[in-house]
Amino acid sequence: MKFNKNYLNEVNQICNKIDVFKLEKIIQIISDIKKKGGRIFFIGVGGSAGNCSHAVNDFRKLANIECYTPTDNSSELTARINDDGWEFVFKDWLKVSRPSSKDLIFFLSVGGGSRKRKISTNLIVAAKFASLKKIKIISILGRGDGYLAKNSTVSLVVPCVNKNHITPHSESWQTVIWHLIISHPRIKETSTKW
Repeated sequence: MKFNKNYLNEVNQICNKIDVFKLEKIIQIISDIKKKGGRIFFIGVGGSAGNCSHAVNDFRKLANIECYTPTDNSSELTARINDDGWEFVFKDWLKVSRPSSKDLIFFLSVGGGSRKRKISTNLIVAAKFASLKKIKIISILGRGDGYLAKNSTVSLVVPCVNKNHITPHSESWQTVIWHLIISHPRIKETSTKW
């Protein structure tokens, strides 16, 4: 029981520490993308990749925004990894999608990529590509010291209240945050059934 209460208490602490000003900036950027008819490309790995797939569904169905994630196509993803390498998989996928400055790259990640630690370098390569193309980058992260935290248009870092739970809290809060965004009156167009 103690673990359960402590974990839920951590969730409550995070809720009270979320940066609502950055959240508002993210909503404004997405609202602008929507008005311009831009697309959103969600990119993440591991549990964050699953969250990207869910986010694509919600943004397409409830906000009528054209969205994609490269991890939804396992055949293309694995062919690119096999032929070109894991590091370039997202950049090369983005190239074919021909993103422009009216589009948005939306990263979901715990660490946000680190060259030094050789973690999520594929996210770094994709973010550099987006920056060269003058594409806005939003990231929801679990740490503020990775590449994406320092190189996104807006990065929202899930507050750390227990270093042993960074990953589960980060991935859980990615979901809470995009559900908040998709429910916002400036974004949502289609009602949910429940």
